[in-house]
Amino acid sequence: MLSPLEIEALSLSLKVSLWAVAWSLIPGIAIAWLLARREFPGKALLDGLVHLPLVLPPVALGYVLLVLFGRNGPLGAWLHDWFGVNLVFSWRGAALAAAVMAFPLLVRAIRLSMEAVDQRLETAARTLGARPVRVFLTITLPLTSPGILTGVLLAFIRCLGEFGATITFAANVPGETRTLPLALYSALQVPGGEAAGTRLAIISVVLAILALVASQYLAKQVARRIGLA
Repeated sequence: MLSPLEIEALSLSLKVSLWAVAWSLIPGIAIAWLLARREFPGKALLDGLVHLPLVLPPVALGYVLLVLFGRNGPLGAWLHDWFGVNLVFSWRGAALAAAVMAFPLLVRAIRLSMEAVDQRLETAARTLGARPVRVFLTITLPLTSPGILTGVLLAFIRCLGEFGATITFAANVPGETRTLPLALYSALQVPGGEAAGTRLAIISVVLAILALVASQYLAKQVARRIGLA
């Protein structure tokens, strides 16, 4: 049986991961479209920035977020003064850290799927008088949906496992920012906490496996429905 603190960490992890993916989805689709469909000065730089969280130490990225979004940071001070929002030591900060770390996986999956779309279909639609926005919404986006679904689920899994950037930026506050990885870390710091750590580790593994299986299954179902499989 899980203790109330473990249940709290599980529910907080799901909440943080869902919000992180929700915040990332529209920017992720937009940037994936830019990288897949457009040539422009600085494209390589944008591509590198998108993938930077994959190679940068999570603690370093958390520190960058702390400098930018801390109470005295340029973005953090603006958010606090104008909207009363404080990201540090809050679940919103944990969601931001998770979203940044998972963003490359989301963009990459969507970009690869978008590059696989036959652009002759888009050209034919424009030839028949369809506006670019309508072509995107009725042709490009539906044909990219398997990649979008895969990217969303991969990002969700990554958010569930995020640790370094979260503890650096949002700290380890019980009930507020202590997600599953942080709860596991905290359990292992206490004498006799191995049992709780084992339960939390098992939950993390089960959630990751379920999300991966769901990703494969749903992507195949969507591809079959739109005639790609």
